[in-house]
Amino acid sequence: MRRNSRSTLLAAGLVLALGAGPLAAPAFAAADRPATSTAAGTASRAAGGTTTTPGGAPGRTATGPDAEALSAALAGLPDHDATAALIRVGGDGTWRGTAGVRDVRSGAPALANARFRAGSVTKVVTAAIVLQLAAEGRIDLDGTVQHYLPGLLTKDFGPITVRELLNYTSGLKSGASLGDTVEEGYPHRFETLTPRQVVEASVAKGPAYAPGEHQDYDNIHYTVLGMLIEKVTGDSYAHQAEVRVFRPLGMRDSSFPVGADPRIHGPHNRGYDWIDGKLVDVTDWNMSDRFAAGDLISTTADLERLLVGLFRGQVVPQPQLKEMFTVPDVPGARYGAGLERFELNGKVIWGKTGSRPGYVTVIAATPDLSRTLVMSVDSTDAKGPGQEAATERFAFPAFNR
Repeated sequence: MRRNSRSTLLAAGLVLALGAGPLAAPAFAAADRPATSTAAGTASRAAGGTTTTPGGAPGRTATGPDAEALSAALAGLPDHDATAALIRVGGDGTWRGTAGVRDVRSGAPALANARFRAGSVTKVVTAAIVLQLAAEGRIDLDGTVQHYLPGLLTKDFGPITVRELLNYTSGLKSGASLGDTVEEGYPHRFETLTPRQVVEASVAKGPAYAPGEHQDYDNIHYTVLGMLIEKVTGDSYAHQAEVRVFRPLGMRDSSFPVGADPRIHGPHNRGYDWIDGKLVDVTDWNMSDRFAAGDLISTTADLERLLVGLFRGQVVPQPQLKEMFTVPDVPGARYGAGLERFELNGKVIWGKTGSRPGYVTVIAATPDLSRTLVMSVDSTDAKGPGQEAATERFAFPAFNR
């Protein structure tokens, strides 16, 4: 929950609010700029029979994306809640949309090929690497953290399996943080917190519950998985992602920052957040503490390659792929290994959301790939309620028919 109320800012509107902050500029007249989009005709699947899909649901015939609803979602950007949005809808028919500005000072149009921080979508990459290593016999999903990373956990912890890390049932508590909100973290944005420091802080708190009893979504599980990948391969996590996922799928614009580098290199749209009533540029930020849980920089085109390749079995072989679509049998669970199960408008959807200051990312698809979505929104409240608002505004229309 964010500490600063934004109700008065909403009432005042974006232009008036900017007038009080250091980023005020006439360029925000660009708020009236229409969204740019392209739409392709639908291509329905052949009738008759069903297809077996990774998520276990029968094949579904789509009617194509709702271009009108998608265009309406993008209309009026930039506004108080977002400065830009990039949308890619695929499957049976495609739709592309870009709206907003590259930065609020110049008002230059947003870049459709922009790179951005993908946040927890990183976990899909991490899960894929672990499952590849399992397919190669180098990791046993029923093997323990204590076996692969001896000395990392204290005797207070019972055996925690790799599978329990993958599906967030390990019982580990949250690790160290440089701030739980954007407001708290902003003064520390160029400081470094290593993955080991993050995990050591978690271990010092002791277990939250016995492994396998509950599902508790948290970065800590995937921070440990990143360390496990490095230990097993003798290589850096970033390089393993490059050779195992990015190169095979042609994800040429995806990468991880080198060390504490706070910049997004290459073409990108600036990210902003409301801090103490002012719109603040939060693009440059050292994300090294997020590591294998949230440090990915990518593009919508690259993440579409990841999504489609993953669902088609081109990234993780069977039977390991089924782990990503298997929700553990514990109360309230909705995550498999890296992916989350949703139901929307009668459709079963698997995907992942991610957020970093200034950016909200969503990848999602029906199990038969009749509808896919990748979006990046430069949300001005990405780590608060704005993440959910962005999903409802921009992602829901992609699956409304």
